[in-house]
Amino acid sequence: MTAIKETSTIQENKRYALEQCPVSYVMERIGGYWKPIILYHLSKGDKRYSELKRAIPAITEKMLIQHLKQLEADNLVIREAKPVVPPFVTYRLSNAGIGLLPVIEAMAQWAFQDMEGKF
Repeated sequence: MTAIKETSTIQENKRYALEQCPVSYVMERIGGYWKPIILYHLSKGDKRYSELKRAIPAITEKMLIQHLKQLEADNLVIREAKPVVPPFVTYRLSNAGIGLLPVIEAMAQWAFQDMEGKF
């Protein structure tokens, strides 16, 4: 994986946008193809990795793992591993993740209205 140069103009511009625009800040955390779908499934309750994989069959294992780690790093998802063999790991929304649910629901409502008649 290529290292990102922290002092590059692109990184400075990105940092500026995140600091100045709250919408950019939110989209940095929940944007992308899979994160909203993962958050949606976790909004229904705690899930194990295999349950998420079954619920989102089109996602690759690599992408699911990567996005779960990013959501955890952004404090939107809590990963809980129980010390048993075989490992028992569950994922759930953190308080910050739960706080995002009205935002995601508002986005979905807008999408339904905007998509009407387009597909």
